[in-house]
Amino acid sequence: MEKFVITGGKPLHGEVTISGAKNAAVGILPATILAADVCVIENLPDISDVAVSLKILSTLGASIKMLNRNTYEIDTTHLNCTNVPDDLSRQMRASYYFLGALLSRFGKAQVAMPGGCNLGPRPIDQHLKVFSALGAEDSVDYGMITVRAKELNGAHIFFDKVSVGATMNGMLSAVMAQGRTILENCAKEPHVVDLANFLNMCGADVRGAGTDVIKVRGVEKMHGCTYSIIPDQIEAGSYMVAAAATGGDVLIKNVTPKHLEPITAKLRRAGVDVEEFDDSVRVSRKGDILPLKINTMPHPGFPTDMQPLMGVLLSVAKGTSTITESVWDNRFRYVDELRKMGAVVQVDGQVAVFEGVDKLNPAPLRASDLRAGAAMVVAALMADGTSEIEEIGHIERGYENIVEKLRGLGAEISKVERMPAALESAM
Repeated sequence: MEKFVITGGKPLHGEVTISGAKNAAVGILPATILAADVCVIENLPDISDVAVSLKILSTLGASIKMLNRNTYEIDTTHLNCTNVPDDLSRQMRASYYFLGALLSRFGKAQVAMPGGCNLGPRPIDQHLKVFSALGAEDSVDYGMITVRAKELNGAHIFFDKVSVGATMNGMLSAVMAQGRTILENCAKEPHVVDLANFLNMCGADVRGAGTDVIKVRGVEKMHGCTYSIIPDQIEAGSYMVAAAATGGDVLIKNVTPKHLEPITAKLRRAGVDVEEFDDSVRVSRKGDILPLKINTMPHPGFPTDMQPLMGVLLSVAKGTSTITESVWDNRFRYVDELRKMGAVVQVDGQVAVFEGVDKLNPAPLRASDLRAGAAMVVAALMADGTSEIEEIGHIERGYENIVEKLRGLGAEISKVERMPAALESAM
């Protein structure tokens, strides 16, 4: 029952350090199961999705030691269970990676249907297509997915659509299958490459990650390693937009500028200055925000996770902007919150049209999902006055120390206890 209270209207200035990538961490943590050994994972973001993943590993029988806030030693030698507890798997979408990892090592797994943000249907048909092609049988009963196989054999699999989750589960389930697996029409996101690099460090033979075709030659066994997770592309993009939206000047450290290129290109076109260095970017803006046309696409296109943040920025652009969302059905739910702040936005199906206004006004807001929540934080930072954001648990699923990091840039933000609705109405 907590909320953010933000007093906006001030440009952000200073430096911020980006954490490890959430979307890489939630794939690499289940992958430690395949090592059947000790892995040390560095640069793990201190967020609730990582905490849930570690809790699942512990429940399955892994021994976990925290070496520091962002580094964990995980020993999966003596795992004694292949069923992921229902209450844990429903807390995050990425719980389905435990299916591929457990199936690969033990020949069976049971996980609840994925939870996480409500962005529309999350079909797992492409995941099940991989398991089936490798020789597994699957069933879905009472919201639980069960997969089992006597043995897994390499196969040639063409994904019907580009799916990050299915691509990563394809690698997880194929690394110890007999023979060679070829995955086609693969997702190319940086976190797909990061998972492949981790698997290879553990003795797997995965080639082609980051391209349309990934080839996996099965190995008999794998081993532990020490691995550092890549910086979070979307967290970095979020601070880039926050700097631009508030007319600030921020150095964003611990990033891979190449991963940020789709975001950088759009910001520059919107009149924002972006300077690139080896492992940092500096974002500043003095002039007007210019209108844009954005179409979300799988990597290397513009990332869907950045769409709500760019929508907030374009709500005050000098002219008319359009955003076409081609990945998730429910990605425009943040628009209702933005309208409370005086934004002029029309949504028709998967297209939103933003008529730029002079400024946003403070308002009571809610975080309908992780990235919509981050967008509301940026909107509140832009508005001249105090806004409150509820349901901040969504935001904390993907952003480490967001309050401290924003305060370090000069933002007025605090996290306070929220009074239960029944008490509020009684007063």
